[in-house]
Amino acid sequence: MFRIGKTLVSEEIIENNFHCNISKCKGACCVEGTAGAPLEKKEAELLNQNFDKISKYISTRAKKIINSYGKYVTLDDGNLETPLVDSKACVYVHYEDNGSLSCGIEKAYLNKEISFNKPISCHLYPVRVKEYSEFTAVNYHNWSICSDACSLGNELKKPVFEFVKEALIKKFGKDWFLELEIIAKNKTK
Repeated sequence: MFRIGKTLVSEEIIENNFHCNISKCKGACCVEGTAGAPLEKKEAELLNQNFDKISKYISTRAKKIINSYGKYVTLDDGNLETPLVDSKACVYVHYEDNGSLSCGIEKAYLNKEISFNKPISCHLYPVRVKEYSEFTAVNYHNWSICSDACSLGNELKKPVFEFVKEALIKKFGKDWFLELEIIAKNKTK
């Protein structure tokens, strides 16, 4: 681990390679797991404000669940996350004609209908961020469904932190990312 400002960063985001390989996994991260995508408070507000523009990209079943449970759920610890369909798929999953999955929020963004891409927790993946009172932990999450992404990352020689560069800058700022690049360069010498 190393420190950048008030963050403690796992060396795994420098040492491991990663590049999403949707052609292989078909977007499995949108339907696997046991919880919805973590949301920041401002993201939950954006979902409320933009739901009409997002809703055309999600399933009828997902819309029914949102009508019953809301556009996001509040957990016992106060954290927010996206609801799930049948305890599996994120309600914001978009089913592509080719059988792949994508994000309905991101579809609305790419079609210039809304101003935010997707939850930062999804945009950062495979990096996971956890806030503590004294610092923020920035870790690599190794998930077996992403083995093809790791293989492609190795083939392309693309470190995790470079794959999620845009999201890291969005979350922590350009100066933070520049410091990370310097640390990475020094560690790989």
